[in-house]
Amino acid sequence: MKPEIGFIGLGTMGKWMAFNLIKAGFPLKFFARKNSVIEETARQGGQFVSSPRELVGQVAWLFLCLPETQTVEEILFGSGGVAGTMKPGQVLVDCSTIHPLAARRMHQNLKDRGIIFLDAPISGMEARAKAGTLTIMVGGEEASFQRVRPALEAMGNKILYVGPSGNGQLMKLTNQLLFDIHCAALAEVVPMAVKMGLDPEQVIAVTRSGTGQCFALDNFGPLILEGNFGPGYPLEDAYKDMVHAMEISSAHRIPLPVTAATMTTYQMALDQGLGRENKGAMIKVWEKVLGVQVRKR
Repeated sequence: MKPEIGFIGLGTMGKWMAFNLIKAGFPLKFFARKNSVIEETARQGGQFVSSPRELVGQVAWLFLCLPETQTVEEILFGSGGVAGTMKPGQVLVDCSTIHPLAARRMHQNLKDRGIIFLDAPISGMEARAKAGTLTIMVGGEEASFQRVRPALEAMGNKILYVGPSGNGQLMKLTNQLLFDIHCAALAEVVPMAVKMGLDPEQVIAVTRSGTGQCFALDNFGPLILEGNFGPGYPLEDAYKDMVHAMEISSAHRIPLPVTAATMTTYQMALDQGLGRENKGAMIKVWEKVLGVQVRKR
């Protein structure tokens, strides 16, 4: 008999992760606030529980997939937080993307209560969450990681144990920062090329097939040419990666000059009201500065 799993955070990514756990044969109980989410998850075979505290009393493992650090802290340690009712030996797997230093603090707090904490952020967009092909990076005790690995394998096809608590979040942050830097570089350099007379479609085609190739170009290049800035994770939500990097830079005196420059482009994009658009929309910052558009002609 597979252990009962509790799930909190059935958003864009989390609901597919929960559905895949059910498909893999894990008895799943969940807490959600939206009636549409409750109904959809119940149809998949999940059992709704009316409060997070009640939920943790009925499961062996609790999975979270929440939007940011403050929300995770509130669920765990806020008024009515679940940490106060979790039992020693219970396993908490946090698939949210949160601050690496906060993950380490949470680990220590929960460890003092006898609760096992694994930070297990995910990488991949909604289509990969639906397909069960996410990359999952896990920090924490390795023996506990091995215990929950079958559940992780129901949600992802690349499961990496990366060391002590906080390392999962740090690995995710490292990946995201490189992506952010590539997006900011694309936003800055391609409008320059167009300003100097190059054809936008040719610029994107050449850079995607040359040594300048990167995922940012492959993913956003065609969308930029079409003027489509809707699909993908919104800039204002992704901005937390930059904030986390700068806080680590400050706390540990690690110079990050290229990351700091990327932060500037992010902030300019947010100041221009582009927060609900995807990272490709950063190109609008430099299009505005240079008076050009990188679109199909």
